[in-house]
This record gives sequence, structure tokens and C-alpha cells, in this order.
Amino acid sequence: MKRFSLICCIQLLIFGLSAQSQTKYYLTADRVFDGENIHEGWAVIVEGDKIISVGPKEKVKEPTGATRINFSNSTLTPGLIEGHSHLLLYPYNITDWDTQVLKETDSYRTARATVHAKNTLMAGFTTARDLGTEGAGYSDVALKRAINEGIIPGPRLMVAGRAIVSTGSYGPKGYDHDQEIMLGAEPADGNDLVRVVRDQIGKGADFIKIYADYRWGINGEDQPSFTLDELKLINEVTRSSGRVMVCHAKSKEAIKRAVLAGAETIEHGDFIDVELGKLMKEHNVTYIPTVSAVDVITQYRGWKKGVDPVPANVANKKQSFKDALASGVTIGMGGDVGVYPHGENVLEMELMVEYGMKTFDALKAATSVNARAFHLENQVGFVKEGLKADLVIVSGDPSKNISDLRKVKFVMKDGVVYRNEK
Repeated sequence: MKRFSLICCIQLLIFGLSAQSQTKYYLTADRVFDGENIHEGWAVIVEGDKIISVGPKEKVKEPTGATRINFSNSTLTPGLIEGHSHLLLYPYNITDWDTQVLKETDSYRTARATVHAKNTLMAGFTTARDLGTEGAGYSDVALKRAINEGIIPGPRLMVAGRAIVSTGSYGPKGYDHDQEIMLGAEPADGNDLVRVVRDQIGKGADFIKIYADYRWGINGEDQPSFTLDELKLINEVTRSSGRVMVCHAKSKEAIKRAVLAGAETIEHGDFIDVELGKLMKEHNVTYIPTVSAVDVITQYRGWKKGVDPVPANVANKKQSFKDALASGVTIGMGGDVGVYPHGENVLEMELMVEYGMKTFDALKAATSVNARAFHLENQVGFVKEGLKADLVIVSGDPSKNISDLRKVKFVMKDGVVYRNEK
């Protein structure tokens, strides 16, 4: 009994010393963007994985023994949030989508995805939604676990798993019908949607991603792929699990159906107009525009940006984005990254500004707006006492020049420093 008591005392002593030795950080910068406003002369104190104090330097006392972090001409921001990524994909000008889906093994694609995850984190994106593995099953669930367990570096992930499409709508296509071709998402229809939604949840999906339309119109145009009742059924089952439904929707009718069915975010929205934007606003739906996907894919197909005339699809995307701005709908940040290189996530924000969004609003889109849209506002997206210590420091002032977000000097996630360019 005495020996047992001695062991317990030693264990408690070790635990106490460990708790006392937690690294504390005292971070200062020329500017602190707290997710909503810019402040000068502020300091942030981190202990463990939490922000424990933030405010004017004269009111925030530097803890004894704290590690000091400061860079000249710098801005401290919350960790950025990528709203639409595909970590299991990489740029189509390197390897086309069909080849990635059909010819690359899940293990190979996952190995690549570990690098994509690291590049995302090092670019200052400490949280990301992954909108489907595109043929790699539930590799995103495993990737998320590996990150959470500290096996590999990467952003905090919310994952969709396989995603859901209607029968006959999705690719790869154009192969002999006698063959069983693996699709980039899981097909389901009617009452079978209940089983598939529950199965995806059971296998680790954090939310349910639906392709509310796809390029399966008679002339290859985007057309709705689920009825309104089917979408409502998906949403009902999803909500009963405490999760949410999000919808890929480009055509006007698919956007309308998705909103009325209860989608929380609309992805892409290539044909949003002012009226649809107002409908989304009325239903508290966030728009994730993915403007960069259209831009880069068009370049892959031969468009020389800045030299050739603006193609119709790019002009349409610019107009739909302007209409969305005019409607007052909440606009988050998500670029469909994977179509272009992971780690280049800021491209989406640069194009949002180019297309008419105020620079400060683009900065908020990747922090506080996305945090609220994804129900993470009590964890990340703000520099606020009690929240996760996800912090980024960049050179310059991204509230005035969004490209300054590319000048990353420091990245902290959960109180752990992953990048520190002294």
C-alpha cells in the first residue's frame, strides 16, 4: 500500500510539473486583426492550446518566462479557414481529374495528401473543410485522424467523405457500359438516400455534401440532379445526426432547391443573381464562391489571362459574384483548392478582391465569417480569450493588401508553433 501511495505521489508531482512547464507565449505585432477589427499596440498571451489574454499592451502583462514573438511591420491574425478544399486532388494541368480518380491508388493519393495538408497549414490555414475525396473513399477521415493524433502536420479538418451524387450524373464518364467504372462520389436516389446518408455519417463524415446539380443537361449544361423532396429528405436525416447539409449548386434552379431544402452553404453558385442571393440571405445560407476554380481551369484550357479576351464563363463568374455582393448574402472564403496547388489558398481571396469585394471583407471571409458559417466561432476564427490558439503573423497589412497574407512568418495551431521565420 505504501509503495502504491508513493507511486501515486510521484505521478501527481510529474503531472504538476508538466502542467507548470506548459509553454507560454507573448505575441505582439504592429497590428492585431481579431477577426472583425484591426487594433494597434495589442498583445496576445497563449498558454497551452488556448488564448488566455488579449488587448492593449499596457493592460496585458507579459508572463514570467514567456517566449516572446514579434516581427517588424507585421499583422497578427486568427488562423485562416479554408472553406472548400480537396486534399486528395492536385492541379489538373499536372494530372487530369479522370486519371487521378481512376488510375491512382487511394494509398498513393493519401501520401500526396499528407504533403497537401502540410502546405495548407504552412500557408497559415489552420482549419479547412474538405468537400470530398473524389474517388478515394474515406481517406479524408484517416487524414483527419492522423493530423489530430499529431502523426502529420496539417489543418484542423472537417471532412465530407465520399459526397453524394444522383445516379447517372457524375463522372468519370465515356467508358464502355459493360465495365464498372468507379465514380468520384457515391450515387444514391429516393429512399436509398436515407441509408447512404447514414452510412456516410457512420464512416466519419462531419457533414453531408450533395451535388444538387451537375453537367448532365442535354447539351452538357448544369441541371438539377435531385428533386426538392429528395434534398429535403437528405437534410432531415442529416440534421437528425446533428450535422448539416452543404450543396454543390451552380444552376439557378439547383441553388433555389438547395436553399429551400435547408442547405447551410452553397458551393460554386456560378449563376447566382441578386434575387437568389436575397433568398439565400433570408434563409441564412452562406455562399462559398470558388471563383479561382473557374479562373485556373480556364487557363489550363488555353486562356492566357491578361492577354486574351475574358472568356464567357469567367465573365459570368465575375458577374454572379458582383450580384451576390449586391444582394447582401453572407460570402465566405473557399477556393476549390486542389484544382490549383495546396498552399496557394490566398489566390481565392485575391480574386474575390479583384472581382469587387472590399479587402477587409475578404480578410473577414477567411476568419470570422467562415467560423460562424461552419459553427466554429467558439473555437477558432477570432483572436479572443478562451479560444484555440490558432494564430498567424504575416508581414505587411492584409487589411489593405490581401496578398500580404502570402508573406507568412509565423503559424501556430492549438498552441503549437509550426512555422517561425525569425
